[in-house]
Amino acid sequence: MKKIIFFISLFFTLMLLSALDSRATTLAEADSAYSKDNFNQAVELYNSAIAQGERSADVYYNLGNAYYRQGHPGKAIVAYERALRIDPANDDVRANLAFVRTQLGDMPEDDTSFLTGLHQSVVMAMSANAWAWLAFAAFVLLCGAVALYIFSGNVALRKIGFFGGIILIFITIYFIIVAAGAWARIDDHSEAVVTSRSTTLNSQPRMPRQNEKTVQLNEGAKVEVKDSVATPDDPESPQWYNVKINNSTEAWLRATDVEKI
Repeated sequence: MKKIIFFISLFFTLMLLSALDSRATTLAEADSAYSKDNFNQAVELYNSAIAQGERSADVYYNLGNAYYRQGHPGKAIVAYERALRIDPANDDVRANLAFVRTQLGDMPEDDTSFLTGLHQSVVMAMSANAWAWLAFAAFVLLCGAVALYIFSGNVALRKIGFFGGIILIFITIYFIIVAAGAWARIDDHSEAVVTSRSTTLNSQPRMPRQNEKTVQLNEGAKVEVKDSVATPDDPESPQWYNVKINNSTEAWLRATDVEKI
């Protein structure tokens, strides 16, 4: 029985090592293709490495660079956004994302409320692990404040422990909320980016009819996907997304014109 367990463990270990070696080889080939300005091959190889399980911020960053050099800024933005969800504090990704956005056409104005925007900025400031550690540190301080209030014989120190503990309760709770939000953001696919040169927003999930008023959305614009509907009878787009733009306006667009982050 022990021999069977040993050989099974050995088999899976060899399979894992083989997969890691294959992934490393693919990444090396992708980096080589990029350095030789073979961006089509680089994009293909980076995507292949991601499909094999290599989902690090660096890989998405390199993929975004390859997409931009290939002439696909919308897809580059998708890759950069995915990198930031893994490593929100990556300054190189942020700089490249900001640069690509400046190269695109007019984008919808952000009408997010100040407090909501501030909270989102806080969530994206650090990784989920970093926020979790801050929440833990705040909880330890909270325990210290409670101990100070209970065991100190000095009135001034007891007051510090009491009021400090109240403040630390709110800080700990907020850090936990932020950490949870950062974790949820990694696997959240409700946001999408326009990857075609432009897309048409419509009030119904269909192509606009003659003389029907429509609005164009340029490549690189970010939208929130609220719903989807299948349209198998539509040869141009078998699926449409109901999206929210600017946190207020909702419309339909072709699913083929966007890519979910």
